[in-house]
Amino acid sequence: MIRSSLTSLGSGRLQVFLLGVVALLLALNLVVMSLESSPSTAEEPTAPEVLPDFPLPGSISVCGEYIPLENRRVLEMLDREFTISVWDRAQVFLWLKRAGRYFPYIEEKLAEAGMPDDLKYMAVAESALITDIRSRKGAVGLWQFMSRTGRRYGLRKNRMIDERLDFERSAEAAINYLSRLHDEFGNWTLTLAAYNCGDSSLKREIRKQKVKDFYRLDLPLETERYVFRITAIKIIMENPRQYGFRLPSEQLYPPNWYDSVPVKISSRLELTDLARAMDTDFKVLKELNPQFRRNSVPKGNYTIKVPPGFGPRLHIAMQKLGKGGSRETEKISESYYLVREGDTLNHIARRTGLSIASLRRYNDIQGSTIWAGQRLRLTP
Repeated sequence: MIRSSLTSLGSGRLQVFLLGVVALLLALNLVVMSLESSPSTAEEPTAPEVLPDFPLPGSISVCGEYIPLENRRVLEMLDREFTISVWDRAQVFLWLKRAGRYFPYIEEKLAEAGMPDDLKYMAVAESALITDIRSRKGAVGLWQFMSRTGRRYGLRKNRMIDERLDFERSAEAAINYLSRLHDEFGNWTLTLAAYNCGDSSLKREIRKQKVKDFYRLDLPLETERYVFRITAIKIIMENPRQYGFRLPSEQLYPPNWYDSVPVKISSRLELTDLARAMDTDFKVLKELNPQFRRNSVPKGNYTIKVPPGFGPRLHIAMQKLGKGGSRETEKISESYYLVREGDTLNHIARRTGLSIASLRRYNDIQGSTIWAGQRLRLTP
């Protein structure tokens, strides 16, 4: 039947038919070869991005105390905190920018107190240098003071005022607290641990475990990580370029400039009224004075921050509003000063006109620890 069909087609038509069949077969063959030669998209592996490794330095110290990296657990704990921090790129850039604003003051106060410069990295670990940050446990401010501890070191806290939010006063309180902890525990790693978990908790663990070496103590994981986190922050912020952080100096946040004016408020002073009387904005005064919680200043003695050069305007505005004026000069004995609750060597030096070094020398003070009721000599 096939032969009879082909015969009926005629020789010309037969040739055309055969050529078409051959062309079709060639096309199918090309398609099969193409599919066999091109690899499947699903099977082709995608090369992962190659990331650099940032090894720890061979030798590391914090506050002048070397970390025993030969202890494998110590090395791995530090490596954990370092790796987490160094790869949190956005956060580290913000640390570096904010450090331009807050580190100069902290460094100055640490130097005045004769304490290690490395303690400034505690503020980064505590709050990421965010002055109004609050924890779920109720700690507030750059140094994350709890209410009770803050009051012990002169930071007033009530429904009208919370001085834990005052950057300068909280920094001075933290330095005073750290000085006392160091006097008690004798080294800086235990001092850092005590700041995190509380001195009474740390003393209890030392008594129970009969060990007074941070790296040998079994402490809460949060406290152990805290000390290693401070160390990791120091490693990165001391040499940011080594870890890929390049930040021009003009991108650092500049320090806040203002006039600090001691005042004696005779009756409650609304910040809105004060701002209008000074020809500035409420927002400006509020941001400079976050410690005043109710947008007003209660009766009493305070230091109010105002924009640079606005100090004289503050006195005029307060007189115009009938709210008081400059704080009366403290009456100080010619030979002695009686330490009050909340006093620091820095405050007393400003009041007496003596240097902190002189106060230490006249009173045989090591560090910055003083206490309420103490009588300080003001002459050799």
